[in-house]
Amino acid sequence: MSAENLNTLLEGHVASLFEAGKIDDALRVAGTALSNARQSAEDNSDNLPLLVHALETLAGLHRHVGDFEKSESMYKEAIESGSKTAVSLEQMARMRSGLAMLYDFNQREEAALPLYEMAIDDYEKMIPPCDEESAQIRNNLAMIYKSLGRFPLAEQHYLLALETLEKVFGRNNERVSAVFNNLGSLYYSAGHAKQAKEMHLEALEIRIKVFGPDHSEVAQSYSNLATACYDLHDDLAAQQSYERSLRILELNLENGPNNYEEVAQDYIALLEAIGEEKKALAVSKRVSKFLKRD
Repeated sequence: MSAENLNTLLEGHVASLFEAGKIDDALRVAGTALSNARQSAEDNSDNLPLLVHALETLAGLHRHVGDFEKSESMYKEAIESGSKTAVSLEQMARMRSGLAMLYDFNQREEAALPLYEMAIDDYEKMIPPCDEESAQIRNNLAMIYKSLGRFPLAEQHYLLALETLEKVFGRNNERVSAVFNNLGSLYYSAGHAKQAKEMHLEALEIRIKVFGPDHSEVAQSYSNLATACYDLHDDLAAQQSYERSLRILELNLENGPNNYEEVAQDYIALLEAIGEEKKALAVSKRVSKFLKRD
């Protein structure tokens, strides 16, 4: 099979099978393409980029179906082969990021970190730089650093992601609000409730503008804000924020009853902690009513 036909197979047929939900067929066709690409690369080293493409395609499919061992092996081979031939910075970044996400998903954070860092470097070396992708990876990196308790590094990546996303999308954007929310959670975990409150207020303001006042994302921000207010000993503000969160979640109950119950339980715990047992009981009855419990 010619290199041109192989490229058509990988970019056309495999993609269409995947989009149609025919995953087994996509795996079969991609596997055949990989075998042909190996032979082509052996016959002519100029075809090595085609082998890299075939490996990346099949690695992504195996990751999608949860066959992580095969996916890891193919990503590694693709990255190694890609370093020996003329593949684009974008492709190298994409492959490194793909393998990093696989490690990240499987809680192999230390293995994911250097790959994410290299992917960011690749994306930022592109002309023009691929800012949106690098910002998303920084967000992923920050989550890992937070989970490892390395808060200053997490903060650094969140702030850089925030700066980039605001430059690309403007302030009133869903992804910008998500990073503000993540920063709030980071500051809260690090014991800085005041900064956490500020970040959650920023996320709340943007989410109201982007989604409207009665969206579940707005409810999440109110819930997070309540937690920060409680840590700052502002019990009234904490109660008001929990009330707003519950009201919104009640409007969207069909989309997230579990989230509603979690927020309600946090609210009840707060009320009990500050000696508001009657209010806590009233909220408990209200939750049971909305969830239709006896």
